[in-house]
Amino acid sequence: MSTALAIAGVTAVLRDLLNDGLINHNVAGVVGSSVTVSVGPPDRVVPASGTEASQLNLFLHQVTPNVGWRNEGLPARDPSGRQRLSNPPLALDLHYLVSAYSGADLHGEILLGYAMQLLHETPILTRAAIRAALSPSPDVGRDLPPALRALAEAGLDEQIETLRITPAQLDGEEMSKLWTAIQSHLRPSAAYRVSVVLIEGRRPAQAPLPVLTRGPVDPASGRERGVAVAPELVPALPTIERVTPADGQPTMHLGGPVDLIGHHLDGTDRSVRLVNDRFEIDEVLAVGGASEPGRIRFEIPAARADDFPVGTYRVGARLRRPGEGEARETNRLGVTLAPDVVGLPLAVARAPDGSAAFTLDFRPALRAGQQVILVLGTREIAPEPFTTPTTSLDFVVADAAPGSYLARLRIDGIDSPIIDRSAEPPVFSDRRITIT
Repeated sequence: MSTALAIAGVTAVLRDLLNDGLINHNVAGVVGSSVTVSVGPPDRVVPASGTEASQLNLFLHQVTPNVGWRNEGLPARDPSGRQRLSNPPLALDLHYLVSAYSGADLHGEILLGYAMQLLHETPILTRAAIRAALSPSPDVGRDLPPALRALAEAGLDEQIETLRITPAQLDGEEMSKLWTAIQSHLRPSAAYRVSVVLIEGRRPAQAPLPVLTRGPVDPASGRERGVAVAPELVPALPTIERVTPADGQPTMHLGGPVDLIGHHLDGTDRSVRLVNDRFEIDEVLAVGGASEPGRIRFEIPAARADDFPVGTYRVGARLRRPGEGEARETNRLGVTLAPDVVGLPLAVARAPDGSAAFTLDFRPALRAGQQVILVLGTREIAPEPFTTPTTSLDFVVADAAPGSYLARLRIDGIDSPIIDRSAEPPVFSDRRITIT
């Protein structure tokens, strides 16, 4: 694959192609003056004096993703965002505008004609041509500017795809818009597309080990069992289909049971794994109780509140199925751990100035970087200054009106529960703060 120098490398190769073609066809003798090839914005071609020399200008006016390679690369990182899995290539198409300049009559048309003929006869930039343009002889290379010497490391001649040159159709309106954006006078021009440039990073990534066997060896046949096939509508593998807190809440809580509902979940040595990427938490909880094929029940012990902050987790299970020697892991689903406010309901008396001050205790502890707010009824109250980690926050409600208000502690957008979902229909629980 190519490096980030590939875009400049393509431009340099095209300029070298046009230069050599003009020399080989003796274009300077045809027009009666020297002819040069420049690469840059058209508004910089004509000098301030206004005298135009006979020259071709190659301008890279647009870079677009290549549609054929856009989805070719695999994800570059794992779900946590920390481990690099691969270096997917950046596939680009380069769009050029070839313009002819001259102060003499018909010279511009002559130059453009030769340029278009050269590009028509060279639809593919060969690897040899790329190496010749970007890796000159040592005697010549010493005299080149540093930027041109660096292009030898572009890797264009080593990429998988060859570089193809194709004419691009620009109608009158598109050409007019382009030259208007350039803020230069219109010149005889032709548009081309060079495809495809593959830019790939060279950072280290994870490399999986090769497969040694396709499952255990069947003692009867002596063959590897390979892929397990079962005549069922669901795979015969431990699978979690949904995560359901047993109290009917949409979120789980410290000390509250949580059910992992699925199939083929019975077995021995069962455990549950909870992963939180933000706080780099990866904890395993042992699972007790009876083994059931359709459910695994676990809970986060209140004694381990310091290990599990409020947030979103990925939960999965690990178990050893009956009759199997190796443990299997299930898929993982998302689940949210919500805060629990301790000491509600709470009665608070107003101060003479009409404010109400109180302290709320909660669990698990608030960690650095987490946002917290108290929703009192429909009013949001910011806490007094605090230091993390903390399990206690002070609040002062200015102009507090007497009444009984539902209290929700919101951490990172996750509310403590205020609804009793075991009732039919659901009702608000008594998690209130009464101001008198």
